[in-house]
Amino acid sequence: MDRYLQPTEFFDYNQPELKAWIAARLEGVPEDKVEQAKALYLAARDSVSYNPYIFRPEPETFSASYALKTGESYCIPKAVLLGAAARSIGIPSRLGLADVRNHLSSPKLIEWLRSDIFRMHGFIELYLNGRWVKATPAFNKQLCELMNVEPLEFDGVNDSIFQEYTEAGEAHMEYVNDHGLFDDVPHNFILSGIKEAYGHLFSEEGAPEIVDGSLAQDISGR
Repeated sequence: MDRYLQPTEFFDYNQPELKAWIAARLEGVPEDKVEQAKALYLAARDSVSYNPYIFRPEPETFSASYALKTGESYCIPKAVLLGAAARSIGIPSRLGLADVRNHLSSPKLIEWLRSDIFRMHGFIELYLNGRWVKATPAFNKQLCELMNVEPLEFDGVNDSIFQEYTEAGEAHMEYVNDHGLFDDVPHNFILSGIKEAYGHLFSEEGAPEIVDGSLAQDISGR
């Protein structure tokens, strides 16, 4: 279990800015691991806006501190942010990766990816009360409101993945392939999977296409 508690290049909770952010998020929260995990989940979910367009291949962009610094990121770094914060207070965490089919996305995003399958979707597992519990802090509350779905909650007891349906009863997300669980970010493995799925987004030099905007802007029509 010790490897799920260590700081790493990606789970870098020893960075001063991240340590300060964690301390501020836990101020006034009871000294109870479940309550602390719930507070950190909400902080990771809503403090960093979800924006898949900002994906970059450099290793540092997958770290918890980078997600916090930029204020917007996508599922993997946001999950790592929650996992790093949990590790910092003695809650073991590990990263889960899966492919998901997105039934509720913007036409621009689907056109960009040329697919409704999101390769290498990231979530986190936290070890609470003697068992691993899944948590997915990807979609911030503001974005969920724009997408007409309830923000995904986490009670520290039950698995919290993606909403299966919108408020109108339409399909939202489904998991189609499991890539496993990891004690650290498998950077090369993730990049290989993304390049295999979306090779058109990368130049011959390996640099990804840069797209301005955000999913929130797509949905709101701005």
